[in-house]
Amino acid sequence: MRHKNKWEIWIDRGGTFTDVIGRDYEGNIQTVKLLSENSNQYPDAALEGIRRIVGSEEGYSLSVDKIHSVKIGTTLATNTLLERTGEKVLLVTTQGFKDVLRIGYQNRPDLFAIDIIMPNQLYSAVLEIPERISATGKVIYKLDQNTALKSLERFYRQGYRVAAIVLMHGYKFKKHEKIVAKLARQIGFSQISVSHQTVELMKFIPRGNTTVMDAYLSPLVDAYSQTLLDKLKGTPLRLMQSNGSLIQAKLFQGKNSILSGP
Repeated sequence: MRHKNKWEIWIDRGGTFTDVIGRDYEGNIQTVKLLSENSNQYPDAALEGIRRIVGSEEGYSLSVDKIHSVKIGTTLATNTLLERTGEKVLLVTTQGFKDVLRIGYQNRPDLFAIDIIMPNQLYSAVLEIPERISATGKVIYKLDQNTALKSLERFYRQGYRVAAIVLMHGYKFKKHEKIVAKLARQIGFSQISVSHQTVELMKFIPRGNTTVMDAYLSPLVDAYSQTLLDKLKGTPLRLMQSNGSLIQAKLFQGKNSILSGP
């Protein structure tokens, strides 16, 4: 269905080039290809491409009076992950489990290799919280909120603003994770990824890795989505997730953005 005097826009924002396709209400197609990074010419390639197609003046808010919808796939998170340019993450976990994600499953792709090269972790530091809930929900070790608060404050003073909270059996018994997340928000952490909200998996390692990845990428993804929303006033904006589906920009998360572009 065509919408009179309005454009439908599709964008592929890659690491090097950004391709923008526009279709007007008569079915005419216009395309623009730009360098994804060219700060001397424009602040954002996707918005610049839209501006050139729609015909808006520089700095003009690209609103619903000219655009029906915008759909974007971007390798922003992919490149951030590959280049390790994401946020500094504090992993918060149950006492005694600080090395579990680093140890992983001890997979040996090259069985007889003498020099085992461990992959770098996305988190920069680990905070172990004295707490433990059993697999049946029994509180084995009660969470000391005062101790947890002081520990989180210590890392906050060190410059940490992003936390990934992954507690043992937190996927099902969420009480302690909720408390730690509340304390982190109280202190001022700007991005808090909690495992039971990020991915409700029983297995600790995939749940932990996904939560850390979400914390690592979400600040970047959120900032980019907000930049687009601020300029595309009232325009329906959807971004592609790793599974190929489209989601509203305000619901786009770091954990679902890794394969957005490809």
